[in-house]
Amino acid sequence: MKEESAHVRWERRTQRPLLALAVLFAAAYAVPIVVSPASEELTAACTAVEWGVWAAFAADYGVRLWLSPARLSFVRTHWLDLAAVLLPLIQPLRLLRLVSTLLLVQRRARMASQIRLTTYVAGAVVGLLMFGSLAVLSVERESPDGNIRTLGDAVWWSFTTMTTVGYGDHAPTTGLGRMIAVGLMLSGIALLGVVTANIAAWFIARFEKDDVEERRQTEAIRLLTDEVRALRAEVASLQQTTPRS
Repeated sequence: MKEESAHVRWERRTQRPLLALAVLFAAAYAVPIVVSPASEELTAACTAVEWGVWAAFAADYGVRLWLSPARLSFVRTHWLDLAAVLLPLIQPLRLLRLVSTLLLVQRRARMASQIRLTTYVAGAVVGLLMFGSLAVLSVERESPDGNIRTLGDAVWWSFTTMTTVGYGDHAPTTGLGRMIAVGLMLSGIALLGVVTANIAAWFIARFEKDDVEERRQTEAIRLLTDEVRALRAEVASLQQTTPRS
């Protein structure tokens, strides 16, 4: 059996710890928004957790780069990971830390062979719904003209935005809120396409399986028919060559 490389072993062993850190990041991001107004100590603690999780993902990228046998090729093929690592350093906004962490979690989750497509899509939908709601609530709640004031309003807005229904009863009024809306709409359309393609692929695979089984049965019947014909011909030949008494 071929021995795993150090790069593959690292990715396999760090998969679950990084996903657990992502859940911790989600809690740290959500608490100051849901608990409003949050104390300075709570906000500082959650911010430290967010930066700590981001640092863990950044260190993971650095280790994978170091263990990669072709580092230049690794950087070219994992440029999105590098962008997600560098994004929060450009401007220290919580939203940028959210976007970069989501990108890093997505990239690492896609590497896991044990995570099936359906589970990945379901997790992506729930994650986008939750983070979209929290992000728009954090930027719209204090807006003078905003109409997204509660978590319930934010969840409803995120759901209608992701499904591209857009009732219009709640809508972002700030520039950052509208940027979040654009990202959520594009993500919703992409996920809808993945779900549709997954369902179509399942039906096609099912039909192909039935077709293969039908062809197998038809071939078996044909072979059996050929054997019966051959046996009949052999019996007829024997009857012709046997002398009559």
